Amino acid sequence: MNSQNHRPSADQTTGQSFTIKRRRRWPWVTGLIVLVAVIGAGLASFRYAGEASTIPEPGSVLDVAYLESNPAEQAILEYVSSTLGPAHGVKVRGVSLSDSTQINRAVSDGKIAGTIFQHRYWLGQVMAANPAFQEEPGTGPIFHWIFGVWSEKYHDLQSLPQGARISIPADPANEAQALWLLENAGLIKLRPGVEPWTAGLDDISENPRNFSWTLLDLGAQPRGLTSLDAVIGYAESFLASGIAPEKLIYSPKSPDQFASVLTIGSRYRDTENIKNLIKAFEDPKLQTFIFNDPRTKPIVLPTTDSPSTSTNAGL
Repeated sequence: MNSQNHRPSADQTTGQSFTIKRRRRWPWVTGLIVLVAVIGAGLASFRYAGEASTIPEPGSVLDVAYLESNPAEQAILEYVSSTLGPAHGVKVRGVSLSDSTQINRAVSDGKIAGTIFQHRYWLGQVMAANPAFQEEPGTGPIFHWIFGVWSEKYHDLQSLPQGARISIPADPANEAQALWLLENAGLIKLRPGVEPWTAGLDDISENPRNFSWTLLDLGAQPRGLTSLDAVIGYAESFLASGIAPEKLIYSPKSPDQFASVLTIGSRYRDTENIKNLIKAFEDPKLQTFIFNDPRTKPIVLPTTDSPSTSTNAGL
């Protein structure tokens, strides 16, 4: 689709000075759609693909998927389920996911009401690879994942030496975010006209420090800290691996294209339940909750810089 698709095979170093390690082609593998997979208890409707969706039925419980590995997403779903859902007349249940499966198909088919672990660009890649799917963003940005440069060897970006070995995520969506971050820091330049949220390594036009790139799966990135000069990835992966927060040396808030959105099945957008679900996630109290809750603070950021602390978020 873009130049980032045309890469050498695994464990091969190229003339462009980057290495691919066990690259995971998430949005491009046939039938395999985004992260996460084994759906826990409470998702019986997903197991029986022949069943009609219950989303349009009054009083139905709407399942919304989050990543099992992300306690911030779990906390957000618990808050929506206990507080904001009832306030907006909708029953919400968080569903944790732990491996890869056809979760976007389940949203498209109405077996799951939505997800909160995708951003617009990721979803766009999935839809481009699977044109039969009917899934779309139901809200604007809900939160920003904390995503940045981690290093065991250096305390700031300016200390990164000539020829530093830097790891970026192996999937195209997060690779683009890593390149946006590096350009934002003034360390590289992308070719004129490229959209930052679609950029790949082939779009780098200037690399004055001659950094070399190693592509790693998100789960493997924390282990790369000991052998690489810097690794760019999500806080949840590093903190879960016991990496000290101080090892995060640069982390600007990402553009909205890389922020979480509530995704929904397009054919269910006009149902009363989905309308109320959207209202629950757009409630300003959610931003106050994200800003204040200790489970969310280390991992995600609210979409506003300083949500009103006077709003009663039910904490």
